[in-house]
Amino acid sequence: MEKEKSCGCVIIDKNLVLLVKHNAGHWDFPKGHVEYNETEEQTAIREVKEETNIDVEIIPGYRYSIHYSPKENVLKEVIFFIAKKKSDKIMAQESEISEVKWLNIDEAVNQITYNDSKEILKKIQKEYIQKQSANN
Repeated sequence: MEKEKSCGCVIIDKNLVLLVKHNAGHWDFPKGHVEYNETEEQTAIREVKEETNIDVEIIPGYRYSIHYSPKENVLKEVIFFIAKKKSDKIMAQESEISEVKWLNIDEAVNQITYNDSKEILKKIQKEYIQKQSANN
């Protein structure tokens, strides 16, 4: 069985999360394939920049993974990190992304196409966002 690996970020800004709409029509977090000898974190940061033009900083201690089969005889692992934005100018990568937008958490959960990604956002809400709100 062939294995694929992608990495991306769940970008949180206060109680908003950044989602991308892929040209294929589905909504998700920015992510993409690992290249060469990149680390998971390097891939995630690069893919966010490529797909959204936003620079991010990964918040240590939060790593989430999902596994699925995108086609026969292929097992894909996708790793997501929580990140905060370091820049603001959003620009969608037209070759892959048709729309980029900030949504509040509840809107984002409803907008995300795939259940695995919805579940990751719900975990992040419990494990990270609520802690941040309590500390402020």
